[in-house]
Amino acid sequence: MTKLTYKQRERMSKKDFALPSKRHGGKGGYPIEDKTHARDALARISKFGTPLEKAIVRAKVHKKFPSIKESKS
Repeated sequence: MTKLTYKQRERMSKKDFALPSKRHGGKGGYPIEDKTHARDALARISKFGTPLEKAIVRAKVHKKFPSIKESKS
């Protein structure tokens, strides 16, 4: 997975973030522009997200990448 710079994150569209309202400042937002970042978003949200954030991120990742399956552990 390539590390996104601040400038790259700022240039990305809102649709490339699972939680676009948290994307500014280089923190949060959970970028899902590719499958690698989408899988990372799922892993991070499962550890650090609220139940509502988890539901939103999971739904957006599944909509954009239906082939990505998340284990229910």
